Amino acid sequence: MEKLLDAVAAVACLVSPEKVQAIASRIRRTETSKAAAALLGVVGTPAAAGLVDQLIDAWQSTPVSADELASMLLAAGHVSIKAASEQSTELVWTGPTTPFVSARRTEQALLQVINAANRTLFVTSFVAYDVSTIVRALNAASDHGVAISMLLELSQDHGGTITFDAIGKMRALVPSARLYAWREKAEPFSDGRVHAKVAVADGIVCFITSANLTGYAMEKNMEAGVLISGGKIPGMLENHLLSLIDTKVVSPV
Repeated sequence: MEKLLDAVAAVACLVSPEKVQAIASRIRRTETSKAAAALLGVVGTPAAAGLVDQLIDAWQSTPVSADELASMLLAAGHVSIKAASEQSTELVWTGPTTPFVSARRTEQALLQVINAANRTLFVTSFVAYDVSTIVRALNAASDHGVAISMLLELSQDHGGTITFDAIGKMRALVPSARLYAWREKAEPFSDGRVHAKVAVADGIVCFITSANLTGYAMEKNMEAGVLISGGKIPGMLENHLLSLIDTKVVSPV
């Protein structure tokens, strides 16, 4: 049965909703032994046809009826559509591209998160230089009443590990931002750094990336990340960052 459930899930996730309904309709009108012929040509790509073949093979090794399988497909399809509507995940990439995979650029994704904020915005980065488009967007968000928090690595002069005073620079560029640093480190993390690069708006949309807030990261470096809208992850990330403040793991500067 597990093999059949996996096959149903694969079809529901990777085949269009219309095709899932067409497959379910044909299955409901056929017998197990005639399924291959009945479903021939119902999907248009080799990959989808392979999934249908796997579904047929799995079905033939179970006592599940045609009506039951059709209902399983329709239910799985509905869950897949609902999940997709509640959360979307996009690949984000800066650097050399290929014609085979499409992806959002790092700067575009970060700007989307900043512009999506209505109440709160939390950004973390290892280093932060003057990225004019990002700075303008942050100040515009602040002008619209968004409370901006930023967690950055301290400079060597202030007990951190980088030569550049990113916190001082950001204080000048985005005066309204609440700036935080990781000063007091428990023994297991004594040599640790603020190496996370994330941005989360209102606990609803977040960007998790390898990119720092630098021009090279936005335009030239090979950087990868994911942009997540909806679902549980953005809220969990925001709650974790706020909890680091509440528990005084990180502190204002």
